[in-house]
Amino acid sequence: MYLIVTRTFPPDIGGMQNLMWGLTRSFSKHHMVKVFADYADNHKKFDESVAFSIERIGGAKVLRKFRKAYLINEFLKNNKNIKGIIADHWKSLELIKSNKKKICLIHGKEINHDKGSLLNKRVLKVLNSTDKIIANSKFTKNLASEKGINADKIIVINPGVDEIKPIDKKFLKKAEDILGNKNPRLITVSRFDKRKNHEKVIMALRNLKQLYPGIIYTCIGYGDEEKNIKNLVSELNLDNQVVFLKDVAQELKNALVSRSNVFVMPSIIHKKSVEGFGIAYVEASQYGIPSIGGKDGGASDAIIDKETGVICDGNNLDDIYSSLDLILKNNSYLELGKKAREHSLNFHWDKIVKEYLKVL
Repeated sequence: MYLIVTRTFPPDIGGMQNLMWGLTRSFSKHHMVKVFADYADNHKKFDESVAFSIERIGGAKVLRKFRKAYLINEFLKNNKNIKGIIADHWKSLELIKSNKKKICLIHGKEINHDKGSLLNKRVLKVLNSTDKIIANSKFTKNLASEKGINADKIIVINPGVDEIKPIDKKFLKKAEDILGNKNPRLITVSRFDKRKNHEKVIMALRNLKQLYPGIIYTCIGYGDEEKNIKNLVSELNLDNQVVFLKDVAQELKNALVSRSNVFVMPSIIHKKSVEGFGIAYVEASQYGIPSIGGKDGGASDAIIDKETGVICDGNNLDDIYSSLDLILKNNSYLELGKKAREHSLNFHWDKIVKEYLKVL
């Protein structure tokens, strides 16, 4: 049996939740697993539907990690058949006392602390005592090494995706109703925060609409920067070119991506926040949609520059503009999209989980 210790797990939604769900579900086909996860609303129905045991830990957040660690340590004491522990975050391992094999995933932002700082010392103490560290991209591995984490322990395994299912025609029709007869079509599905760089895409859009009068940019998400981004759209007189959506059903979200031409997220490093990988690029590529990603972060693990999309300098407005023009000119996104769909097959969970099995 293997223990999977995670702070984020379905039925909560989000990138980390999807990662830990995909890993656990795929891994459970090869080994018995038990999951220790933080409490989530409406978890009972979900927990009863899966083929492995999930123990939820609730209570005040400040005390939860201690209670969770106590329960895991007791479980380890009373069960001698545990082969190893897989954790989603260094904090998930910080209070675990065991000589069992420990594997920890790293993603980027959570290890990006100043060298020598208190947090950096805590990260190093935990991660350098693990058996293996799984980085989500080459960028994250390099970042970890720069911060003092033992590079010999780090293996790069990109996050996986589930094979897509056909989208119901009613959602495809709804997507077309939203997009109307506008073309070309850009889309971003992400939180509204500085790192995702919506602002520079919108600034580039102001000039792009001179070349592509029918252009439309769909932004799906929510976040701290939402008001600022909407104000910028109004200031630049782009209300007819930008559509904002939130609380969108997953199938409609998929339909909107599939009916777009380019997925755009030229991420930057903002303070300590960094795009460690960017699973959204791979999700878009499954529908034959190429992406534009930023050079600062792990996007280049998901996008092959000039083959399945474009890697640009997210801090450079001219580079974002020229990258968008390059991919839209002569409908170049069609050929890039074909290669993107082929590339996405490498990220299916049935392939990715084999890399984890090799580590173990």
